[in-house]
Amino acid sequence: MEGNRSLSSSRTAHLLSKIREVTKSILNDLSNGRSPSIAIDTFWNYCRNPNGSCSCEPDFPKGKEIVTLLRESHVHRLDVLLRVLLIVQQLLQENRHGSKRDIYYMHPSVFRDQSVVDRAINDLCILLGCSRHNLNVVSVGKGLVMGWLRFTEAGAKFDCMNNLNSAQPVPVHVEDVEDILSVAEYILVVEKESVFQRLANDQFCRANRCIVITGRGYPDIPTRRFLRLLIETLHLPAYCLVDCDPYGFDILSTYRFGSMQMAYDAKFMRNPEMNWLGAFPSDFEKYSLPTECLLPLTAEDKRKTEAILLRCYLQREAPDWSGAHCLRKV
Repeated sequence: MEGNRSLSSSRTAHLLSKIREVTKSILNDLSNGRSPSIAIDTFWNYCRNPNGSCSCEPDFPKGKEIVTLLRESHVHRLDVLLRVLLIVQQLLQENRHGSKRDIYYMHPSVFRDQSVVDRAINDLCILLGCSRHNLNVVSVGKGLVMGWLRFTEAGAKFDCMNNLNSAQPVPVHVEDVEDILSVAEYILVVEKESVFQRLANDQFCRANRCIVITGRGYPDIPTRRFLRLLIETLHLPAYCLVDCDPYGFDILSTYRFGSMQMAYDAKFMRNPEMNWLGAFPSDFEKYSLPTECLLPLTAEDKRKTEAILLRCYLQREAPDWSGAHCLRKV
């Protein structure tokens, strides 16, 4: 733990130094009568070339966006960016943590919407070359875990093996997780909390040596980081059980490939060995399922499915998943 503290202190000092460089650059522009401008790298974790013949490299920037006061549409964005930068600086200097929502409520009349703050935080991560948790900005964790697992977080012990089918919250400060111990044979990720609770009620982990995790829908950052940490540390296969519909498939893709919103950090959160588990579109004919078991796709479902199928990583890294296109959903 002492080593982690030293590394954290060094990283904080480095980030504060970079923040001073950014503010100094802006002040120099203003003092010399120039309009301040900030160059922010742009990242994608996929393009919409369904043939997979693109040259997408998600870990590298695709270009730069110049945020400047010379563009009227950027004035508010730059104002928000600098306000959030100041808040982050204070968090780092005082060694405190805050949520995105905490930041929003510091200037709600200026920010006007949570998504504006979210974008500013992502911009700062790219600008400073770090992950969100390095800025002491944390998510309000919603993930749950149970099964054959024991670990510590910042010195506190969590022993899921004492009560195998009792839910424990996924740790928010994943960087403080240590001493991971498990005799599990695999990790099962489930889309919905209701499925997680059903497995708990059925004593699933008592009958199966596994770790079960749910992000309760679209997974938050701590859940994705914790899952990756477990996979890398324990070297276990991971399976993701999702609904056979566009939203379930999108959640599966988020676990495996990362999200577009945080493409700049995908290399730290994606789980490329994730396996798809559950009902497949092809099962409708394979097992002669009655139509009463199915629901028709809505127009929105079809639009989402078509958009997902255009993502280049499907053909490049998971061509067998392209069968997710279906006219009905289970």
